[in-house]
Amino acid sequence: MSTFTEVTYISQFDIQPNGCIGVRKTTDVLKDGVVISSTFWRTVLSPSATIDADVLREPYYANLAQTAWTAEVIAAYEDAQAAAAERQNQGN
Repeated sequence: MSTFTEVTYISQFDIQPNGCIGVRKTTDVLKDGVVISSTFWRTVLSPSATIDADVLREPYYANLAQTAWTAEVIAAYEDAQAAAAERQNQGN
């Protein structure tokens, strides 16, 4: 009889120059220990967002995000977002 298992893990974690973090989770379905299917889920976390426990469940990645999101990075990101919103409002 075959054994099926499912494994979910963070397969990509990219910190961008603006402080945003791209996260990709992979879910592998294994049959008798061999991957037979993979699905992917992606999101982008902004420096001004709180760390979502569902996205960064693993302490290693949560610590990386906290280290990357210094007060200076958060302030620069928020300033850039405010400037972009102001430019958009001026265009309307």
